[in-house]
Amino acid sequence: MAEPILTFDTLLEPIGSELAAHYELISADDPRVQDRLADFRIAMTNGGLGMESAWIEKLPNLELIAVNGVGTDRIDLDLCASRSIHVATTLGVLTDDVADMAMGLVIAALRELGQGQDFVRSGQWAQGKKMKLARSLKGRKFGIVGLGAIGQAIGQRAEAFKFDIGFWNRSEKSVAGWTAFGSPAALATWADVIVVAVAATPQTQGIIDRDVIAALGSDGFVVNIARGSVIDEAALLDALEAKAIAGAGLDVFLNEPVIDKRFLNLDNVFVVPHQGSATIETRTRMAQTVKDNIDAYCAGEVPPTSVTAKHFS
Repeated sequence: MAEPILTFDTLLEPIGSELAAHYELISADDPRVQDRLADFRIAMTNGGLGMESAWIEKLPNLELIAVNGVGTDRIDLDLCASRSIHVATTLGVLTDDVADMAMGLVIAALRELGQGQDFVRSGQWAQGKKMKLARSLKGRKFGIVGLGAIGQAIGQRAEAFKFDIGFWNRSEKSVAGWTAFGSPAALATWADVIVVAVAATPQTQGIIDRDVIAALGSDGFVVNIARGSVIDEAALLDALEAKAIAGAGLDVFLNEPVIDKRFLNLDNVFVVPHQGSATIETRTRMAQTVKDNIDAYCAGEVPPTSVTAKHFS
């Protein structure tokens, strides 16, 4: 009999079909689920959805949550570790694409690519009008909030643009040629642009607050490819509306996809719909990693990218 898997998400084809050929995939919305709660040792979800604790608690035999993504802010990792439940993500698979997106947003924000596209499409260029001048990248001070794998990859790309690089990280780190700062506010005071790459946890919720945003000043830019929850979004919107900062490039938001309508009326923010890892190549590798984690667990092995295994007692 095929191993049943409780699914909150689907995988990119052809890997979704390959998974379905070897396992019994049952959607969490299926009415049959309530009669089979004890059957599920595996659940599959994505980083945006996560898995509510109420679901974890009513699955007595759950041993693996396979996450299509790296976000775990919507999964209670302490609860999972206490029950020896593996939470296996696609760690390492999407680093390059997300770092590329971060640099794309930096370029779009400073060089005003969104405004330029609107200028052409609206016919203003054809009418002989001129756009205002944008900002150069070279020589600017580039701050990274969170120096994990993605943060480091962003910094490596920023070096090619001849930025001066500084960073803040929750644990002590050092990188030759980069300057470490003691707080996000200290980093923002120094930086011309900050890129937020910190993991979303209860400890980092709203870490980019009004003080950090104010420290950037009227010539500063914010780029966020982490999660909407790590920025005080109301404070950011207030600053953008008041021109208290120069602009922003955002891939993530609170309450996405239904984002705050105030963003839609701003000409100093470049927005994209959470597309950091959204390439065919990376989403295929992510799907394969999810399947690899499930296959490994069913073979009696530790899922290769389990983030909770080290906490099992």
